[in-house]
Amino acid sequence: MCKKSSNFAPDKKSAHLMNTKKFILFAIFSACCLCVHAETLILRTGARVVGTIVFQNEEVVIIRDESGARFQYPRTDIQEVLTENVAAEEVKVEDTEDEIKTSKKASILIELGGGGAYIPNTPMGGAASANLLVGSHHLGNRHIFVGGGIGYNGLFIKNQMYHFLPIQVALRLPLLEQKHAPLFGMSLGYGVALAKTYVGGLYAGLDFGYRCQVNRKTAVGLVLYTQFQQAKVTTVETIEGIEYENKVGRNLLSFGAKFALYF
Repeated sequence: MCKKSSNFAPDKKSAHLMNTKKFILFAIFSACCLCVHAETLILRTGARVVGTIVFQNEEVVIIRDESGARFQYPRTDIQEVLTENVAAEEVKVEDTEDEIKTSKKASILIELGGGGAYIPNTPMGGAASANLLVGSHHLGNRHIFVGGGIGYNGLFIKNQMYHFLPIQVALRLPLLEQKHAPLFGMSLGYGVALAKTYVGGLYAGLDFGYRCQVNRKTAVGLVLYTQFQQAKVTTVETIEGIEYENKVGRNLLSFGAKFALYF
């Protein structure tokens, strides 16, 4: 009489099913172990951006949302970073480095303004000012503009008109590294005279006002300015019926307000 064996040998289908279950459990366990942090960026405007930070340094933060889109914010625009646990994703360092490099390119600064003009021993007049400067908008880890270029400085007093083309180097320094910040600026160069009746000379300018950082590349500003221009003016004197030409040095001062655009 034969005895039944108590050992059960599973067939190939059952063994495959067991292996599949083990693989699923292992995958879930691995995903939990590879858990990283997702962040919520709270901007100074009050907006919230939820996603995974893929790159950050002292200047910018790049975050990727659930759709895979990437957004870059300057540190000055971020008020707080909140974290929570979500599944990890791979990040390509080359891509983030390329994105950071875009914020390091040269910037252009355009300034347009107007106000009053003053020359010693003459009535008050009007003035117009314009600058086209090229330089860096990111010096170190701050939005400091350092560059150079040309401008226009015009003074209109009664029947006298003075026009200069300042060739200058310029500094525009935000006193706070925030979206809204007071601004100090200075310029130094040589004002080329645009007429034959006078000669240009030393040019200097001072600015103080307000700047708003719109995004990592663009900013706008509204500032008060004063500009100093040296000149030698040719005068004609008649002595005993004879005309004599003489060059007289003059200090020309203009002041007013101007609008600035960084991009």
